[in-house]
Amino acid sequence: MGHMQEQPELIAACAEKWDFNWLLHRAAQRVGAAFAEEIQNFGISLRGQLILQALATEEAQRTQLALGAMLGLDKTTLTSELDKLERAELLVRVPDPNDRRVRKPVITDKGRALQKEAGDALAEVERRFQARFSAREMETIRKALQDLSRGEGPVHGSCI
Repeated sequence: MGHMQEQPELIAACAEKWDFNWLLHRAAQRVGAAFAEEIQNFGISLRGQLILQALATEEAQRTQLALGAMLGLDKTTLTSELDKLERAELLVRVPDPNDRRVRKPVITDKGRALQKEAGDALAEVERRFQARFSAREMETIRKALQDLSRGEGPVHGSCI
């Protein structure tokens, strides 16, 4: 799937938008679109990759409920993503030995391999964006974004 073509009217309407919120939003859209396009090559969504990454790097198993809370995904969205990943044999859900009503998603070897390959591909997409800036500029950008992400007030929505 190629890059989506922007409509000329949209470009004209947005050409003079330079306020801070708009710039952050537009940058996030561009990076997110590049990530979404790349992850399609692996047959999963960005949320699916986020879940696999959490399961691959988490030493202690998490319940579905805890995983959803950690990733900021509501129960319906998480369950849908877990269903897709389970059908693709990238994870299995096993009963908790302490409470058989509770299920714990566990990444499979196939899921771990796909997560690593997809993670490497997404890291390359990120490197291409970062290549526009010097190391010092990237340090400043990263620090500024981290400071903004730790802002005051509630955070709504998932990690993606």
